[in-house]
Amino acid sequence: MAKLQVSLKARALRYLSAREHSRQELGRKLARHAQEGDDVEALLDTLEAAKFLSQSRFSESLVHRRAARFGNSRILSELKSHGIDPDSLSDIKANLESDEFARARAVWERKFGTVASNQEDRAKQMRFLMQRGFSHRAIQAAMRAAGKDED
Repeated sequence: MAKLQVSLKARALRYLSAREHSRQELGRKLARHAQEGDDVEALLDTLEAAKFLSQSRFSESLVHRRAARFGNSRILSELKSHGIDPDSLSDIKANLESDEFARARAVWERKFGTVASNQEDRAKQMRFLMQRGFSHRAIQAAMRAAGKDED
C-alpha cells in the first residue's frame, strides 16, 4: 500500500505538539520533507503569526529543561545555536545569573555530596562543574559553601 503523504503543515504541527521548537530547528526538520513548490519560510511565518511557533516560548522551555543540570554559559550557547536573537539572550542571561550559585550547588551535591579531601579531587569537582557551563565565580561560591557546611 502507498504511504499516506502528510502535508508540511501537519508535520510542523505534529512537531510543535510534542515540544517547543525554534524557528531554525523547525525549518531544518521541515526542509527534509519539503516537496517542490513547498515554501517552508512562508509556513514558518504563518505558524508564527498564528502563535503556534514562538521564540520566547522556545527559550523559556529550553531554559526550564536545562537549568537544573547546566550553567549559564552552556544554556546561552545552546540558545545561540538555535538562532535566538541577542536582545532576548541578554534578558535570559540576566534571569539566569540570579540563581546560578544555587544551581551549581545543587548539581555539585547530586554528583559528589562531600567536600574533596585533597587538591586533586577538588580540581576534579571544579572541572565537572566547568564542563556543565557554570561560571568560575559560581563554582567557587558553591565549593566554599559546601566546605562551610561540612565544618
